[in-house]
Amino acid sequence: MRLTKYGHACVRFEKDGRVLVLDPGAFSEPEALDGADAVLITHEHMDHLEPERLRAAAEARPGLEIWTIGPVAEQLTGLAPGRVHTVGHGDAFTAAGFEIEAHGEWHAVIHPDIPRVKNTGFLVDGTVFHPGDALTVPEWPVEVLLLPAHAPWSKTGEIIDYVRAVGAPRAYGIHDALLSDPGRGLVATLLGGLAKDTPYTVVGSGQEVPLG
Repeated sequence: MRLTKYGHACVRFEKDGRVLVLDPGAFSEPEALDGADAVLITHEHMDHLEPERLRAAAEARPGLEIWTIGPVAEQLTGLAPGRVHTVGHGDAFTAAGFEIEAHGEWHAVIHPDIPRVKNTGFLVDGTVFHPGDALTVPEWPVEVLLLPAHAPWSKTGEIIDYVRAVGAPRAYGIHDALLSDPGRGLVATLLGGLAKDTPYTVVGSGQEVPLG
C-alpha cells in the first residue's frame, strides 16, 4: 500500500492497481482524484469536500464510488444509484479493495455559536487512521495517525494530548494549509518534544508517506 499526501487534509492510497482518495477538498489539488476508484469524505466542510469537483470526477470515471456520512451524501445528488454509500460510526466496508472502518460521529467544537456538523473518521486496512475534523481516538491501536496539525477548532496542547491518547507508532501531519512553513516547524518541534512515544513528521503536498 502506498500513501501520498495532497493539499491540506487530502490523502491518496494506492494498492494492487486500485486508488482510494480521502477528503479531496477545495484546498487540495484536483489531480488527487485522477484515476480514483473510491472516495471517502469525513464531513461537509469545503476544505474536505468540493461537491462539483467530486461530481465531475465521478462522471469522468463511471466506476468511481463514494462512501460518506448522510449530510454529505445529500449534497451529491444526480449520480447513478448505488454510487454514493452512506456510512457512520461502527460501520465496516470494502472500498476499492481497501478494508475501511468508520470511527466517530461529530466534528470538534469550533465555537459554541457555530452549530456542530457530523464527522466520521476512517481507518484504512487496519493501519492508517484519518480522523477528519475531530480528535476521535480509535477503539483499538493503529500504526499510523494522520494528525490534523492545525485548525480553527484546535490548539496545539490538545493536539499533543490527542497524539498521546492514540499512541500510534508514527504520526504524519495533515490539515495544515493555514500554517506557514515556520508554523509547521513550530508544531513539529512541540510535538517532537512532548508527544512521547509517537514520532511526528511534517509531510509536503505530493510527498509519499512511508508505511513500511
